[in-house]
Amino acid sequence: QVQLVESGGGLVQPGGSLRLSCEVSLSTSLTYSMTYSTSWYRQAPGKERELVARIFTAAFSPIYGDSAKGRFTISNAREYGKNNVFLQMNNLEPEDTAVYYCCLRTTRDVDFWGQGTQVTVSS
Repeated sequence: QVQLVESGGGLVQPGGSLRLSCEVSLSTSLTYSMTYSTSWYRQAPGKERELVARIFTAAFSPIYGDSAKGRFTISNAREYGKNNVFLQMNNLEPEDTAVYYCCLRTTRDVDFWGQGTQVTVSS
């Protein structure tokens, strides 16, 4: 069973930093080579979900949403059969307040989502 578990959210002051983690557990029917990308999305109250950053299983360059460029960095690390995807967020602004979701897309365009982690930027 494919599982995505996000962590690392919380309350931070403007200008601060957070590092989100997404632990991706694959299954016997879905191997790493069958994955296409892992992304971070976010959704603020009353707004649509938007792409923050995406990293590809193949060695393509990551892509970032406009709000993340220059401030956020996505990375990944594989060990012990699990794939961890990180989102380093620096210079956070109140507008970054949202629930952040991790999403795995397979090579067959099937998406798996985590439950989300709340990020609140406030003084």
